[in-house]
Amino acid sequence: MRRACRCLVAVALSLAGSACSVTRHIPEGGYFLQRVRIEDDKATPRRERIAASELEKYVRQAPNKRLLGTNFYVWLYEQADSARDNGWNNWKRRVGEAPVLFDLSLTERSVQNLKVYMDSKGFFSSRATCEVDTVSRRRRAKVTFRTFQGTPYRIDTVSYEFQDRSLSPLILSDTAGTLLHAGDVFDVSVLDAERERITARLREQGYYNFSVSNILFRADTLTGDNRVKLRMVVRQNLTGYDDRGRPRTEDNRVYRIDRINVFPDYDPAAFRTDTALLSRLDTIHYRGLNVVSEKRPALRPAVLRQAIPLYPGYLYDASQVNRTYSDLMALGYFRSAKISFEERPQGADSADFVPFPAASPADTAARSSVREGYLTCNILCTPTLRQSFKVDLEGSTTSSFYGLKATLGYQNRNIFRGAESFDVSFTAGYEFMKAPDAKKKRATEFGITTGLTFPRFLLPWRTGRQRSVVQPRTKVELSVNFQDRPYYRRTLSSAGIAYMWSNNRYSSFSLRPVDINVVNVRDLDVSFLMVDNPDSEGEELTPNRYLLESFNTQFIGGLSFGYSYNNQRRNLNGNATNIRFNLETAGNLIDGVEHLFFSPSKSDKPYYTIFGIPYAQYFRTDLSVSRKIMLGGVTALVGHIYGGVAMAYGNSSSVPFDRQFYCGGSNGMRGWTPRTLGQGSVPDPHGSFPVQTGDVKLEANLELRFPVWGIVHGATFFDLGNVWYIRQNPSEYSDDAVFHFDRFYKQLGFNTGLGLRFDIKFAVLRLDWGIQLHNPNNPAGERWIHDFKWKNTALNFGVGYPF
Repeated sequence: MRRACRCLVAVALSLAGSACSVTRHIPEGGYFLQRVRIEDDKATPRRERIAASELEKYVRQAPNKRLLGTNFYVWLYEQADSARDNGWNNWKRRVGEAPVLFDLSLTERSVQNLKVYMDSKGFFSSRATCEVDTVSRRRRAKVTFRTFQGTPYRIDTVSYEFQDRSLSPLILSDTAGTLLHAGDVFDVSVLDAERERITARLREQGYYNFSVSNILFRADTLTGDNRVKLRMVVRQNLTGYDDRGRPRTEDNRVYRIDRINVFPDYDPAAFRTDTALLSRLDTIHYRGLNVVSEKRPALRPAVLRQAIPLYPGYLYDASQVNRTYSDLMALGYFRSAKISFEERPQGADSADFVPFPAASPADTAARSSVREGYLTCNILCTPTLRQSFKVDLEGSTTSSFYGLKATLGYQNRNIFRGAESFDVSFTAGYEFMKAPDAKKKRATEFGITTGLTFPRFLLPWRTGRQRSVVQPRTKVELSVNFQDRPYYRRTLSSAGIAYMWSNNRYSSFSLRPVDINVVNVRDLDVSFLMVDNPDSEGEELTPNRYLLESFNTQFIGGLSFGYSYNNQRRNLNGNATNIRFNLETAGNLIDGVEHLFFSPSKSDKPYYTIFGIPYAQYFRTDLSVSRKIMLGGVTALVGHIYGGVAMAYGNSSSVPFDRQFYCGGSNGMRGWTPRTLGQGSVPDPHGSFPVQTGDVKLEANLELRFPVWGIVHGATFFDLGNVWYIRQNPSEYSDDAVFHFDRFYKQLGFNTGLGLRFDIKFAVLRLDWGIQLHNPNNPAGERWIHDFKWKNTALNFGVGYPF
């Protein structure tokens, strides 16, 4: 370990030394831009202060990227020989960066940009200054920008001017939702947000042609005392220009959908090149849809009708148009979808006026009717490949095994012409056990998994379409998996039906009313459950009956519910919150029927069975909350907390092994390999098979993510957590393995570490090296680790971010 540390220090020192000489090629009189710093105005209250991170985008010059605090990229660029054009020199130029030279004109322009931006935020008396240091380090420049916001201008009053008087009742009835309030800072970005809010609301009520350009603001700042009288002007719709170039306007129209044409097999290339294609198209009329295709549509019209919430005669609604797009893409059958509208031509003498329902009888200034127009809706859908194959190859390593797993999958995205997705995959795996004392070192696995997903709810009763339920899906699953491990053989069989839907925002739900699993354990070798017996100076079978019962053959039948909240879609590169909640229970319905009609077994184990197999009875729930806070363009701080509890009761004395909680691995306590931390503070059994699982799990993680180079990103993290049993049982396990509120915090494991992430667009490959700081399974007095050894670390590989 010491030798590795010395090597790391030597590399770091050589890197720092080599990266220092980056100014030797700087031209005479020039300066290498070493640092740019922005100081915000600390005299301004925090809630109105413009943060330095917000001002960075308006500075015209940024220094070169740095690696571990050094100018490595500039140094690498300067190592390239400009006289030679070969692969090695080109690589240095491509990976490295040309040095950024200080430019006074760009610095002065940056000062102007900062002033303009602060003015737009309502600080018209603001100013920005710049300080350039070229003395502290030779031929290097450090630039510091300082901002002074001053006293802001605030909104005094908000008034309205309706050039289109028909919109007066609609907009005035929604002033409770306005973003403009007297006393607020006069912020141009808030004015733009208010325009977008009103536009979005009107476009959801039939105003197809209304846009943000129909709203403008007039601000009067001459009243004194830094007050602004704000006036919103709602303009008419621009229809064209007359012979003299003067604009022609009219009141904004309300539009209804006249016809809906759906092209489910749209091929853009064929429509451009095949001039006779239109003559071969046929149309099927189905409940307001005109399904246009050359042959029989690949999708049944009823499926399209369910995914399109638009009907002839309905008012144009931009939110329903967006929902149509998302519902069509959620079918999983289309590669792309485009929705366009065409206005139906109307004569100059057209007078299609309709009553305006929002007009108040007391409002004599507002019109009681609006002009109506009609739209033709064209929905162009391009199908994706109906059938596809996939091959996955995965390498894995844990504390006991390393091996290879291959998966061959087939998918049909429209097997019954209803956008049903049929999946089947075959899995084969081989692992080799590294433990020297294992009797059998090889493990194999074979499995088949099938699933059929319907883009609707399959229920035994008829239901109408619920507008609050978005993208409903039903999935039927069957799987069989055979595992031949060094210590046991078992067959895992499962069958279930799941209902999934969302609420059109950030939440998604899943309900599995039928979830059946059969775990058939055979040829169990209990040698891996042997523990040291100090009295006999040998090994004996663990007295932990809870653990032994976990490996029994069991029938698991129950239901589960899952909820997920993720607002990352609102801002892909911004702050985000992710919440996941799961609840499952098993055996209650079966147990009720068994107690009502049957008697327990007469054997020495008084439990009930179904099909001759004891059934499990337990509940399990867990909650995961994570929060990502962006500290820059790519740098982010991510926090995560997790808690879970499970309890067996009734017909079971233990929760099934696969449903218990464990710590360690790539997604949790990264200083340990899976199932090697816990329970509580019991001594580490040092067995060849990791079996540290429990009924209670608590975990917290903190991770700083930052860019390194190109697709390579880095991370430093800190994890704490452990697992415990929930019930006391002195005859089977120590009380140190049981969760107690008054001492659980003393039994938490701590680790820190470093990680690399390789972002290859479609996936993130992750490698984390965790170092234990506090191991509660060590003897008392040795739990805080000061002498770092390789055995106190773990190397974990994962796909995707851990949270």
